[in-house]
Amino acid sequence: MKKSYLVLHTAVLLAGFTGIFGKLISLNEIPLVWFRVFFSSIILFFVVKKYGLEKLQSFSEIKTVSKPGILITIHWVFFYASIKYSNISIGVVCYCLTSFFTAIFEPIINRKKFNITQILLSLLTLLGISLIFHFDSSYQIGILLGVISSAFAALYTIYNERLVLHYDSKLINYYQMLGGTIMLGILLPFYFYNFPNQNFIPNLQDTVYLLILASCCTVALYVMFAETLKKVPAFTVNLTFNLEPIYSIILAFLFFDEGHSVNFSFYIGLGLVMTSVLLQSIISLKENKTRLKSSH
Repeated sequence: MKKSYLVLHTAVLLAGFTGIFGKLISLNEIPLVWFRVFFSSIILFFVVKKYGLEKLQSFSEIKTVSKPGILITIHWVFFYASIKYSNISIGVVCYCLTSFFTAIFEPIINRKKFNITQILLSLLTLLGISLIFHFDSSYQIGILLGVISSAFAALYTIYNERLVLHYDSKLINYYQMLGGTIMLGILLPFYFYNFPNQNFIPNLQDTVYLLILASCCTVALYVMFAETLKKVPAFTVNLTFNLEPIYSIILAFLFFDEGHSVNFSFYIGLGLVMTSVLLQSIISLKENKTRLKSSH
């Protein structure tokens, strides 16, 4: 179990860089995400081949496995749009609402009782975010896009949690990135028809950033993410990912000088978010120890 938590926190650290790449890459959110899933699917094709994993044979299985890939692709589009319309700090902090949406969506989708503890911890996170956004009301569009992004991230985690019990995580991610590439690829002509002035071909610097984003912050990150879901509950995974903004904001402060635009309420909000993560980790570990004792 400790190893699973170590893998989870390593994935969170990698996730902290995704917002930074969103700012560094000059492409708009839709072509940016398309290249991310396209490069990731190519890398994962060779990963699947290297490990000798047997590809899925039936179309129904392929459809079932690839569907959550569409959810994560939509999440990324709104996530990067949030960053483009506001800044890195706003975009990544909105991701904290994923735990709130998970606490609401998971009982409905999986037809089980609502967990009051999860909802209360999510409300603590929500309070923290409201304090963070209190410092500046000029980022309303970015905030709205970020909220939508976190809702899709929650749905992705819930549906992906079922798949990791039956399929290899590398195989899952291959079909999901392929599904995202096809789905977004179909939409690209409509996007550029309505926005003909948008650039599609990345320059050399953008290509390097996209390859790093695809290999380290997508393939490596989401394989680790899928592996942790085998032993760690979806709510705990999403809540732990609330640490992602901490890493991203520190990097944003260092490289993009975003620190000058925040005030004291911003740091109070971050403190509440971190508290919710700490409390959930403690509760989750205690519950796991209780389960282990009862199984003996």
